[in-house]
Amino acid sequence: MQLYEGRPASCEGRQEREIRTYDLLDLLSIPYYRTDHEPASNMEACNAIDAVLGVVICKNLFLCNRQGTRYYLLMMPGDKPFKTRELSQQIGSARLSFARPEKMLQYLDILPGSVSIMGLMNDHDHHVQLLMDRDLLQSPELGCHPCVNTSSLRIKTQDVLNVFLPYVKHEPIFVSLLGTP
Repeated sequence: MQLYEGRPASCEGRQEREIRTYDLLDLLSIPYYRTDHEPASNMEACNAIDAVLGVVICKNLFLCNRQGTRYYLLMMPGDKPFKTRELSQQIGSARLSFARPEKMLQYLDILPGSVSIMGLMNDHDHHVQLLMDRDLLQSPELGCHPCVNTSSLRIKTQDVLNVFLPYVKHEPIFVSLLGTP
């Protein structure tokens, strides 16, 4: 694996959703670094990607309430454990669970394993509420997928908060997750 600045030289063999991510980042003049890799299927593979990126890839979870009427994208440090009860109390939703893959595809145009904040660019009708762990604000850069899990990006946190999110019209709700039992 290597680290590259910006988009790939050729779009051949790349998915349209990935290219749309690069197009938007370029349109917004957001600089980023990219690495290409096999789909990350375990923590060992993720650790290797993190080492190349120089930042831990964020853990992104696509969640919904029990009724399936509210959808959330939770973004948190990749090395922090997730406790459903801890998040439920903070957002006032009694029973959170993982949302159905069909809804992820419908709202974010992302397949399981590729969940990323970048998918919010596809949520034009604002079906998904972004939840961000406050600990992410401590990091100058974030790691995420460009809507596919065969590439990963390193982007400045401030560019995500001050340029990307306002452009896609998604305001995060900040939560504080301890990740302890």
